[in-house]
Amino acid sequence: MLSLMKVGHRDLERYYPLMETDFDSEEMLSRLAIHKGMLNGSIELLVLRDTDSLMDAGYALLLTKNLYGYVDLKYMAVMPWFRGRGLGIQLMRELNRRYADTQGIIAELTEFPDPDPDRLRKLRKFFNRFGYEEIKSDYTIRGVKANLLVKPIQGRADIAPIAHRILPDFYSRFLSANALWGMLEIKKSEE
Repeated sequence: MLSLMKVGHRDLERYYPLMETDFDSEEMLSRLAIHKGMLNGSIELLVLRDTDSLMDAGYALLLTKNLYGYVDLKYMAVMPWFRGRGLGIQLMRELNRRYADTQGIIAELTEFPDPDPDRLRKLRKFFNRFGYEEIKSDYTIRGVKANLLVKPIQGRADIAPIAHRILPDFYSRFLSANALWGMLEIKKSEE
């Protein structure tokens, strides 16, 4: 049986090297920033654990505190030895259950170079399957385009008019002003 559980700082030390392999170094938050966010409650590290074997099957890191009621799915991955078994689907279902009382879940899909040229198409298809809708945004992470997808729960999907406030609000809870503006750039939607 699989169970989604919130884990702590010691687990972050184990998972951070995996995150560094699963995600581009330019989009990675520093280990220190994640620890700070976990301390002040603005970041949650969740692990999908097989309770029978006590093996971890996947993980997700979410930015959870902001003024708008949304959560931001920053990183999500299935462990390499469990990939191809549908565990990403189960992890996403568990995340949807965990955050069912929020306005919605935001996902950032970055366009960093990837050996798989179909990565973005596959990710969009995966997120669309769970009700995520892509919104218009002028958003970059360290100068690289980031696409925003939103799964509306109690709120609305089209957060484009306020995304320029929502995203910096997440990051400002654990990044200094210089680090925040060095990492993110999001412009107000023209709509």
